[in-house]
Amino acid sequence: MDPAALAYLAAGIGAGLATIGAGYGIGRLSDAAMDGAARQPEAAGDIRGLMIVSAGLIEGVALFAVVICLLLVFLA
Repeated sequence: MDPAALAYLAAGIGAGLATIGAGYGIGRLSDAAMDGAARQPEAAGDIRGLMIVSAGLIEGVALFAVVICLLLVFLA
């Protein structure tokens, strides 16, 4: 099989897994934040701020993964 074809396949699978992982991580994060805000309404503002920062970090990791997948495509 052609190495370029394998690079395309690996990049597609990698980008898909990164997207699924980021979606799952943000879903778990928002679930825990909603649960925490429901249990302690006076801390909802602090929880919301921490949730936004954490979601940004998760998205950053997913973006790095997609960039690496694109590098596989264009540098292979």
